[in-house]
Amino acid sequence: MVAQLETPRGNSTLSLPYNLEGLVQVFTSTHRNFFTGVMAQTLRIAGQGTPVLIVQFLKGGIRQGHDRPIQLGQNLDWIRCDLPRCIDTAQLDDVEAESLEKLWQHTQKVVCEGKYSLVVLDELSLAISFNLIPEAEVLAFLTKRPNYVDVILTGTEMPKSILDMADQITEIRRSHQP
Repeated sequence: MVAQLETPRGNSTLSLPYNLEGLVQVFTSTHRNFFTGVMAQTLRIAGQGTPVLIVQFLKGGIRQGHDRPIQLGQNLDWIRCDLPRCIDTAQLDDVEAESLEKLWQHTQKVVCEGKYSLVVLDELSLAISFNLIPEAEVLAFLTKRPNYVDVILTGTEMPKSILDMADQITEIRRSHQP
C-alpha cells in the first residue's frame, strides 16, 4: 500500500520534483475475512495525514450512509449503504437499489473532486458480480479518477478486467486447512 504523505488536495498548487501517480490495488480472497488487514493499513495512512475514504457497498445496519459518515480522526471518512441490512443477494427492492446507487454516485463524485488521496472500495467485486454496479462504470471511474488517488478494491470475485488494470494484486489464501 502506498502512503503519500504529501498529497495534493483539490486544486492544490503543490510543486513536487516528481509526479504522484496513484495505484489501483486489489485485495482478493475466497474467504471474506481479510478486511481488517486493509482497515489497519488505512488507519495508519490516515494517521500520517493522508485523507482516506472507506466505502462498504454491501454493509448496512447502522445508518451510516454517504450523508452520515463515521469520521475516524480528521482524515478518515467511512461510509456504507444506508440500509437496515447487509446486502447478500442480487435481489434488491427499490429502496435498497436507490440507496446503493446513491452511494456509488456519491463515491464517484467525491473521488473526482480530489477530496481523498486513498479510497477503499470494499466488496465492490461482489456488487459487480450481483450486477448492482456495472463493471464498465467501475472501469471508467478508475480511469478518470485524479492521477494521484490510490484506490484499493476488495472482494472475493474480482472481474478479470479490473485485475488486468490493477497495479498490484494481493491474493489472500489459507496456508493450511483448519
